Amino acid sequence: MKSTLKINTIECQPYQDQKPGTAGLRKKVSVVRQDHYLETYVQSVFNSLSLPDDATLVLGGDGRYYNNEAIHTIIAIAVANGVRHLIIGRDGLLSTPAASHLIRKHQAFGGFILTASHNPGGPDGDFGIKYNTGNGGQAPEALTDTIYATSKNINSYRIADLPDIDLHATGSHRLDALQIEIVDSVSDYSSLVQSIFDFDCMAAAIANNLRIRFDALHGITGPYAQHIFGELLGTPANDILNSTPLPDFGGGHPDPNPVDVPGLIADSLSPDSPDLLAASDGDGDRNMIVLPGQMVSPCDSLAIMLANAREIPGYRNGMPGVARSMPTSMAADRVAAELNIPCYETPTGWRFFCNLLDSGAIGLCGEESFGTGSSHVREKDGLWAILFWLNLLATTGKSGGQILNEHWHHYGRDYYQRYDYFIEDTAAADELFNSLRSDPMNIAKRLPQNKTLTAADSFTYHDPVDHSISENQGVRFSFADQSRIVYRLSGTGTSGATLRVYLQHFEADPQKQTLNQTEVLQPLGAIASHLADIERITGLSRPTAII
Repeated sequence: MKSTLKINTIECQPYQDQKPGTAGLRKKVSVVRQDHYLETYVQSVFNSLSLPDDATLVLGGDGRYYNNEAIHTIIAIAVANGVRHLIIGRDGLLSTPAASHLIRKHQAFGGFILTASHNPGGPDGDFGIKYNTGNGGQAPEALTDTIYATSKNINSYRIADLPDIDLHATGSHRLDALQIEIVDSVSDYSSLVQSIFDFDCMAAAIANNLRIRFDALHGITGPYAQHIFGELLGTPANDILNSTPLPDFGGGHPDPNPVDVPGLIADSLSPDSPDLLAASDGDGDRNMIVLPGQMVSPCDSLAIMLANAREIPGYRNGMPGVARSMPTSMAADRVAAELNIPCYETPTGWRFFCNLLDSGAIGLCGEESFGTGSSHVREKDGLWAILFWLNLLATTGKSGGQILNEHWHHYGRDYYQRYDYFIEDTAAADELFNSLRSDPMNIAKRLPQNKTLTAADSFTYHDPVDHSISENQGVRFSFADQSRIVYRLSGTGTSGATLRVYLQHFEADPQKQTLNQTEVLQPLGAIASHLADIERITGLSRPTAII
């Protein structure tokens, strides 16, 4: 059916700052709300694609401020660019992993996900938009480069005149030649995880006093948690916290880490701590796992999942391989070596895992920044990771502490922390990082005599599937005692720059595996600061945050 909707061509000037990062474009709300800003970026995406006549797109977001206004704008531009079928989450809401699942389930051409992930929301907060391709994963680097190049030269966009579209009621609606399906954002995802995990076993364990406490941080996963943890598994309502999505995330920072979720850490130290405490972020792709008296490092969590995958019904046959981001500790490498499966080291950014997942080379992947996932979608998945741990506790009958300590005793412990230095002056950040990257072996001459270097380089990734090359992905220093220091500039912020310094110290002796992590890593942190000359270049004498 040919559309009779009025299509307008709006002339405009291009913006020069629409460069997507590792997970799409992230800007302050005030920037995105500038005249023609969102429109020109979305049109740049469409100009960079080769849409078939019958293209289906998925659309939704994490509910942050400006979410619904942006959705209506994207609908109007999509229609003007020939899209005739849109699948949209009810109320404009979709978690990032749920959106990935919908793209794959409906064999959509791709989808727009409106999120700035773990960044703050509200009128003064951040907004984000990313395009995922037909495999459900983030757009590859070649496509985002094309989008950016297009955005710098665009001079018009196409937009349809549309009436108000009711996003509140599920069902299929037709508007002229446009078919819009409003779907329950929870039900399809719930069916997916029920096909992976043993819900009967978990529900029985919860009925027998296995306790989980989950904090949605007023992000997108609240409704998912109410249904999955509450209705299906029987978790009491008072153990599902902050489950109403809010445009400003309740004024909080929706990032599941011990700095931004201190309440769960405090709960874990109480005498009546739940057996598993967990949180997810604004768009539902990150997770934090906390046990009584102990937060589980995301690096350890990935390794433990790999070592215990066969305990989960959906992974009874084990994993063909595993991948971790380069800054993530080498804990998973040791498990993979024992299982005799490959372990791939990729740059930071989930899109680098997608080729490996699509090719069947891996079934599990993760990164230190509280993200873990598997072949079930092409995004990291916070609730999936929490369900994995809950299923493991229920199936084995072991406490989380037992699982953690047994893993360390067998494979050794990687003490691990990340030092974040927020640098307001991006020029200073670039100076520091470029100095590290240009000649790491020469920089290593600053090492103390008791620290023996075995390797130092600027990491370049050669994709084994499509043979693409990604250079300058971080700087690595490896030492004879199996410790490592890694430096990387983060691409997830909307202002300034954050230098991330990753510290890893390996300990094989079980008698030394329960020491204070911060104290163990302080000497390595001091070496890292000295190597990079952080205080002289930035004026920062200590990290902005330690995670």
